[in-house]
Amino acid sequence: MTTVEVWRTTDRLLPLGEAADGAWIAEQAVRALLVTAAEGVRGVVPGRPRFRLARETGTPLPVPPGGLPPGGLVISLDFAAVAGRPLPVLAERLRSALLGSAEERLGLTVDAVNLRVTALLDAAPDSTPPAPPPGRTTPPVPDSPIALAALAVEGVAALTDVFGSPVRQDDGRLRVELAVTEGRHPLDVVRGVRAAVTAAAPEATAVTVLVSELR
Repeated sequence: MTTVEVWRTTDRLLPLGEAADGAWIAEQAVRALLVTAAEGVRGVVPGRPRFRLARETGTPLPVPPGGLPPGGLVISLDFAAVAGRPLPVLAERLRSALLGSAEERLGLTVDAVNLRVTALLDAAPDSTPPAPPPGRTTPPVPDSPIALAALAVEGVAALTDVFGSPVRQDDGRLRVELAVTEGRHPLDVVRGVRAAVTAAAPEATAVTVLVSELR
């Protein structure tokens, strides 16, 4: 019997790690982290990071709805620069900050970072406090060994339902959605979760994990 999956968000999912990791992370979570990294580069006022797939590596695991297939990503960012600072040096510092956050902090595979200066500023604009994040909800924990196994992995903050059910099983396919504790490496947490839920559900033929947020 075919089941209809209800998707609760328009947010895309970006491939996390290698194809064999079976992991994806919400684009919104990645974008927030990269903006923070870019704002840490003195003399830069970043815009909104954009992502596209540069190359597809292929995967034997199912790609979730709204997800890019595993492969190398291209990150593009427009930014304003404070005048008086050498632009090549500024751009290199910005590129390094973005790559460090994307690859080392998260575990994304990045093929290129494209930067474009859109304005030169006499001085950095006054910073305004960011809007408070929308209220986050944590769904009830499903009463299943799979859910309990996932929650027992260090670094799992909660199971979530942004992209569907926290635990979804269908024709041998198993998918778990979760939030990762801020400061923990998402890819390491995902690998731990995949190992734990695979042991809890040995009948599953394909196990994937979605990271909806960092909290």
